[in-house]
Amino acid sequence: MNGFQGLRVLSLESRRAPEMATLIRNQGGVPFVAPSMREAPLEENEAVFSFAERLFAGEFDMIVFLTGVGTRALNKLFATRYPAGRFSETLRGITVVARGPKPVAALREMNVPVTVAVPEPNTWRELLAATENRPEKRIAVQEYGRTNEELIEALKARGAEVTPVRIYRWALPQDTGPLREAARKLAAGEYDVAMFTTSIQVPHLLKIAAEEGVEQEALDQLRSRVLIASIGPTSSEMLDEFGIATDYSPTHPKMGFLVKETAERAHELLQQKRG
Repeated sequence: MNGFQGLRVLSLESRRAPEMATLIRNQGGVPFVAPSMREAPLEENEAVFSFAERLFAGEFDMIVFLTGVGTRALNKLFATRYPAGRFSETLRGITVVARGPKPVAALREMNVPVTVAVPEPNTWRELLAATENRPEKRIAVQEYGRTNEELIEALKARGAEVTPVRIYRWALPQDTGPLREAARKLAAGEYDVAMFTTSIQVPHLLKIAAEEGVEQEALDQLRSRVLIASIGPTSSEMLDEFGIATDYSPTHPKMGFLVKETAERAHELLQQKRG
């Protein structure tokens, strides 16, 4: 069976939204393209740079890294304003906690030793258990896309002073209307395929879904009913951070390959997923 043949395809492409809609339509799909991001002006990252100043001044004795993508993003962001290696050098002098293998890998790339590696299944509960008897009280928590309120509150209940560090290289679009409609339709089961062409699309979609009160329903659809097509490893890693498995990645990380190859296998893969 070739082509989407009428399957309903969600794309969150922003810069090349019209082109993406055409590609999907040409493969026989019914596209719904909801722009999910815009490039954030540097001043919107000031909160992160304020954290950097405090970190370099020695105001933290522990930093918790929740995602590999976020760890790398923080490192890249600091390199735009501070000397290369300053971030990793500072981390070597404090307690570093990594929630699972992905932040561990990112920190290894930076030659930063991990003090506490959180065991599987790498949830905030394992993180709390792994750090239960630690003496550190000035804690920074690296976030990417959403705040884990349970983790923050549990650390505070231990008497810790907790600073969430939110990382956005990209901001939500000025007009979130299409993205809100996409989230509601996704939660209602109105898509067969969802395509992700950059990692930030994932937390942005789910942030809006949460604001619309349909985050769990959207997640359920993405995890069990909708075919997930990811353009490459970075997007797949971010999907994985939210417990969403990638069903297909193209042979080349390009939009055209993504659409064409997904269309060719969509019916077969959907049948497998929905069982």
